[in-house]
Amino acid sequence: MATSRATSAKTKRPAPERLPDIFYEDPEPVEDGMLQWGPLNDISHLLKRYLEGRPGMFMSGGGYLMYNRDNGHDRVAPEFYIAFDVDVDFIWAHLTNFWIWEIGKAPDFVLEMATPSTAEYDLGAKRDLYARLGIAEYWRLDYTGGKLYGDPLVGERLIDGEYVAYPRRERGDGAVIAHSELLDLDICWLGDGAFDVLDPATGQTIDWETRIRAVRLAIEAARDAEAAAQAAEANARTLRAEAEHLALRAELERMREERALTRGTVAPGQWRGGAAYPYKK
Repeated sequence: MATSRATSAKTKRPAPERLPDIFYEDPEPVEDGMLQWGPLNDISHLLKRYLEGRPGMFMSGGGYLMYNRDNGHDRVAPEFYIAFDVDVDFIWAHLTNFWIWEIGKAPDFVLEMATPSTAEYDLGAKRDLYARLGIAEYWRLDYTGGKLYGDPLVGERLIDGEYVAYPRRERGDGAVIAHSELLDLDICWLGDGAFDVLDPATGQTIDWETRIRAVRLAIEAARDAEAAAQAAEANARTLRAEAEHLALRAELERMREERALTRGTVAPGQWRGGAAYPYKK
C-alpha cells in the first residue's frame, strides 16, 4: 500500500489558504451521466460499506482531484476513488476538494464507469493523467459489456509509470473477474449491466445484505423441504396403515371362510362378506 507525507489525523494542522474565488468555473455535467448512475452507485456503495472505518482511508465519489495550487483548471473528476494513509479528519474539516499538494499524495485507487461521452477521455488523456499523478490502480467498468471501453472490466496497476492490466478470468456462467491487489478483492462483471465485488477466498459477494438474503432463502428452502419430507412420510405411514388394515381384514375373512368350511355350514363359494349361508348335504 502506498505511503504518504500526510500527518496523523490526531495532529493539529492549520487550515490551508483558500484558493482565489475566480480560479475556475464549474463545468457542465456530462449529458449522459444518468446512464452510469445505477451500476456506479451499486459498486461504489458496496466498496464504501465494506471498507469504511479503516484508519487513514478516505473515499469519495464526487468533487475533483486538484493537482496544481496555482491553477484551479488543473483538475480531474474521478467517478470514485480511495486514498490510503491520509489525514481524513483534516480533509473533511478543511478541504473542499482533494487538494493533492495539501494532502501529500494522490489517491491510490480510481474507478471510472463508461458513458458514450466520456469513454474516449477515460481511455486516453484521463488514463495518462492518472499515471502521471501516480495513482496505483485504475479500474474501468463498462455497463454495456464492452461496447464503449472494448472490455466490460479492466483493472490496471501502475508499474514504472505505466499501467499494466491485471489478468482476467471467466467463470462458467460468463462472469468476468479481475483481482485488485491493492484492495485484496475481486471485481466482477456479472452481465446485463451489473457488477459485484467478491471475497477472493470464498468467491462470495462482499454484500452482506445479499449474503444474508441468500442464507434466509436457503433456510426457508430447507424448512420447506423438511416439511415436504415430513408430509410425505406421514402420507406414507397412512398408506402403510391402510394397506396393513386391508391385509389384516382379508386374512380375517380367509380365516372365517376356512372355519365355516371346516364346520360344514357353507358350501365352497357361498361365503359372502362374512355371512354364512346354510348348507345341507
